[in-house]
Amino acid sequence: MTLRPFAFLSFALFLTHPVKGQAPAFQAADLHLSPPRTYHYFSGGLLHEDRYLLHEATLVDMIATAYGLDPENIQGGPPWIERDHFDLVAKAPPGTSKATLRLMLRTLLVERFGLAIEDGVKPMPAFVLSAGKPKIKPAAGEGAADCEDKTPPAAAGVVTQIVVACRNMTMDTFAQQIHGMAGGYLDKPVVNATNLPGTWDFDLKWTGRGQVEQAGSEGISIFDAVDKQLGLKLTLETAPRPVMLVERVNRVPTPNLAGTEKVLPPPPPARFEVATIKPSKPGAEVDGRINGGQATLTGATLRFMMSYAWDLNQSDSESLAGPKWLDTDRFDILAKAGAPLQGFDSPNGMIDPSELQERMRALLVERFEIKSHLEDRPVTAYTLLATSPKLQKADPNSRTGCKEGPGADGKDPRVTTPILNRLVSCTNMNMDEMSDELRLLASGSIYNKVLNGTNLKDRYDFTLSFSSADRMSNASTAGPDSAASDPNGALSVFDALNRQLGLKLKKEKRPMPVLVVDHIVEKPTDN
Repeated sequence: MTLRPFAFLSFALFLTHPVKGQAPAFQAADLHLSPPRTYHYFSGGLLHEDRYLLHEATLVDMIATAYGLDPENIQGGPPWIERDHFDLVAKAPPGTSKATLRLMLRTLLVERFGLAIEDGVKPMPAFVLSAGKPKIKPAAGEGAADCEDKTPPAAAGVVTQIVVACRNMTMDTFAQQIHGMAGGYLDKPVVNATNLPGTWDFDLKWTGRGQVEQAGSEGISIFDAVDKQLGLKLTLETAPRPVMLVERVNRVPTPNLAGTEKVLPPPPPARFEVATIKPSKPGAEVDGRINGGQATLTGATLRFMMSYAWDLNQSDSESLAGPKWLDTDRFDILAKAGAPLQGFDSPNGMIDPSELQERMRALLVERFEIKSHLEDRPVTAYTLLATSPKLQKADPNSRTGCKEGPGADGKDPRVTTPILNRLVSCTNMNMDEMSDELRLLASGSIYNKVLNGTNLKDRYDFTLSFSSADRMSNASTAGPDSAASDPNGALSVFDALNRQLGLKLKKEKRPMPVLVVDHIVEKPTDN
């Protein structure tokens, strides 16, 4: 539809000035399915000048953002509600408050998706904090309840224990704070069931989940620390929790209004304002940081940088074909964007990967004079087969998706066996969806889309416990054709699928897109 100048002006004014009395609404909104990506990263939720951005957002992400809730508190709805991803670019007056932006997003969800919700209470998994034989002392003074971080500075080769000093702490407040402080262990909300009134003083020391294995006998989980040091208990149970129930939502949103692309023109290509590239010092390790509008990357090979910039799996050596020095020469980059990178201060702390990738890709193309193309080439891939299936049929009305953490039984082998550092629980998935999910769940071992060859037609719930690829010391267990166990107790995703679910990944070669470098210079152009 082509609008005459006068008609377009009227349309723009209509978008800018909603009728008095209506719920707050965006002035314009471009909503569409997210383009295919190697990984999904939800980001956004803030206003940048007059643009409100959400990237890679599921309906659950959008509802949680609109109502300021944890995504776990969004219940009900159709199975796909956590699998379809959308991008939203909306226009709002600069300076619009966060509270008003949430109201605008609520209006959009109703108008574009037909969302209908209601408040409810549902038994859900939660970590329950209870009183065993308390060893905590009544608060000695008055003041705000707070847990001060007393963690000592990190030292090379030494596992640093996390230390907090909590003062004037009620048990309700402690339950909230421990959930944030020990998030590596506590992936569900913490509910206070101690029945301990008043305020308390205590210190607590534990080992971060990622360092328990390295700490050996000196390591202590948050569960043991709370038990032994405070005389309290943290147990995973089912507890009633307030939730928001999705009663109705449409899978396909209504189309953008005609003329939206004129009110919301695409932004100019994202580029760094200035950047320096120089060879890394000998022995430099890969490290990257984002600080406002500045990005720093050190000790990175061109293969590492190009894999990130072109959205490739960085563990897959077959996805990028180029000269050998791409794997050996290392560089440091200091780049400035001129303004905070989009999403830098977003509620979930995520940088918008697509924008950062676009900036990095442009920088590498310019400074290393890269010319490349995509070409289908035979690469390593897998087909999922059923040998002796051990799968539980799912409730067809339950949510479809996978999450890191225990399943319905609450068992978490990561606590007692840290080498099994991955625990994935999936619900209501068919084998096509599971095959597609495996590439995301085990990206260090599986690089391309897995084909479903199981001939299984039902939908299933399952939990998979395994070790990430970097924990595997025995190279022979990194493939699906070995039954040998790793000497350090690690379990590959291939063996886990076979032993725990009765499934097998068959290795094969299959044509897949490969980024082929046609031209690249070994020395970047001058800064």
